[in-house]
Amino acid sequence: MKALAIHGKEDLRWEDREIPAPGEGEIRLRVSYVGICGSDLHYYFHGANGEYTIREPLTPGHELSGVVDLDPSGRLEPGTPVVVHPARYGPVITGLEDHPHLRAGGDYLGSAAATPHRQGGASEFLIVEDHMVRALPAGLPLKRAALAEPLAVALHAVGLAGEIAARRALVIGAGPIGLLVVAAAAHAGAGVVGASDVRAEPLDRARALGATEAALVGRDTIDDESYDVVFECSGVGPALTQAIRATRRAGTIVQVGMLPNADTGVNLAPLLAKELTIRGAFRFSTEIDDAVRMLAESDALDPIVSHVVPASDAVQAFQLARDSSASAKVLLAL
Repeated sequence: MKALAIHGKEDLRWEDREIPAPGEGEIRLRVSYVGICGSDLHYYFHGANGEYTIREPLTPGHELSGVVDLDPSGRLEPGTPVVVHPARYGPVITGLEDHPHLRAGGDYLGSAAATPHRQGGASEFLIVEDHMVRALPAGLPLKRAALAEPLAVALHAVGLAGEIAARRALVIGAGPIGLLVVAAAAHAGAGVVGASDVRAEPLDRARALGATEAALVGRDTIDDESYDVVFECSGVGPALTQAIRATRRAGTIVQVGMLPNADTGVNLAPLLAKELTIRGAFRFSTEIDDAVRMLAESDALDPIVSHVVPASDAVQAFQLARDSSASAKVLLAL
C-alpha cells in the first residue's frame, strides 16, 4: 500500500508500506478522503506543531472517511462507509468523567505528541480500534463525511458558549474551522452571526454559510461591546485582544484557534471591568456523532470542501491548503 510520511520540514514522501493486519478489537479501513488541517500544515511546513516536533516519519491526518476493509469480529461488513473518532483517551480522572478529551495520557491520529508518534490516516489502509469507528447513515457521501471531525470541533466550541439562540455571535478567523463555527452557530439559532478575517475570500465563504455580518481586518471596524459571544478561531494574539473589545459586558469568549506555545501580547484590561468569561476549546468529546447527523441532514456544508487532490500530489495540496485566498478545506483522495 501507499502512505504519506512527513520526515521533517517540507519533506513529505509518498511511500510504500506493508498492508497491516487487524488484531483483536481492531478494524482495517480502506481510506477514501483525508482533510488537511492546521496541525498538518505546521508539521509539514515547520517540522513541528507547537511544542510537538517530528522525531520520526509521521503519517498525517485525523479528518478521514472511508470504508471497512476487514472487521475480524464480523460486526461491520466490508464496504461499510465510516468515519473515525481520532482520539484514544487516558485513564479516568476524578472530576473529568464527562470530559475524556481532557484526560492526560491519550493520543490522537496524526500526532507527534508522543514517541513513537501516533500515525495518522493519510494511507491507503488504516488500522483503528473498533470503538473509534462510526458507521455512516445511508446517503451521506464519503466526501462530505470527511468534515465530521472538524465539524465536531466547531460544535464543541459552540456548546461551550452556552445558550446562543437569538444572541449576537462573532467568529474571528474564517478558515475551515471558523467557517464550520459559523455554520454551527447558525445551526444553534444565533440571531446574528458575524465573521471577520484578513482576506476577502474567506468572508465570502462565511456569508454563504450563514454569516450576516462581515468585517475585513484593516478596512472595517468592529464596534466595542457589539457581540454577546465571540469565537476566536485564528489563534493570533491581537485577535484575542479584538475579541475582548468586541464582547459585551458579562459576555463569553471561546478560544478555538490554537495559540502559540509562548508568551502572547494580549490586552486583558477590559476583561475585568466587563466581567467576561474566556473558555478554552480543545478538540471534542462525543460531538462527532452530532456532526455525522448534521452532515446527513443537509448538503449545506459541501462548499467548505474547495479542493480534492490525489494523495500522490500531497505537496501541491499542502501548498494550496496554506493559501486561504485560494482554498477552504482541502481533501486528499487516497
